[in-house]
Amino acid sequence: MADDFSMPMKPWLALATDRAVVRRAFCCMLVVGSILISINHGQAILADEMNSTRWIQVGMTLIVPYCVSTYSSVSAMRANQRQAAAPNRESTPAS
Repeated sequence: MADDFSMPMKPWLALATDRAVVRRAFCCMLVVGSILISINHGQAILADEMNSTRWIQVGMTLIVPYCVSTYSSVSAMRANQRQAAAPNRESTPAS
């Protein structure tokens, strides 16, 4: 995981903007964000008591799952790349 922070920005952004990563993050944002919005702001929405501060909070509530999903996907892709680039070692039985 330390490699993710030392990775140059351009390759990281290339992975983060990959179509599959964006699609996965968007779906996660919609599902998780909708649940969190209904938990945190559902009553205010139904009572028509939303103000600009609450709408900013709703936006942030959507952005967080998108960012978490993107970071997780890029980290997994980087781990797979490192594993594929590593010399193939014979695995020994665990027992």
